[in-house]
Amino acid sequence: VQLQASGGGLVQPGGSLRLSCAASGRTFNMYNMGWFRQAPGKDCEFVATIRWSGRSTYYADSVKGRFTISRDNAKNTVYLQMNSLKPEDTALYYCAAGDMWLTTKSAEYDYWGQGTLVTVSS
Repeated sequence: VQLQASGGGLVQPGGSLRLSCAASGRTFNMYNMGWFRQAPGKDCEFVATIRWSGRSTYYADSVKGRFTISRDNAKNTVYLQMNSLKPEDTALYYCAAGDMWLTTKSAEYDYWGQGTLVTVSS
């Protein structure tokens, strides 16, 4: 599976962005998908994950209630809708695919896309 993230940009605090992650390959709908982020000088941080079926999701406490992960298996795409953005959400955002469900550990994801930069600033 090859993944390509897009949708990052500069947004003011309180604003919204939607990230997309397009996957190649016919087995996309077999993988659980996750979003991670890495801010400058910080470790990679789990953001959200969605099960292969789309029926289950899980979020980091820091984004719960503000971010929504979803997927469209017909389009081989996973999304991250980000609302009420804060300056501390500024980071390089990565999408990832893996077999394990409900894992927040980056090492347990098998495939990674390139990052897309989100900057939250006035």
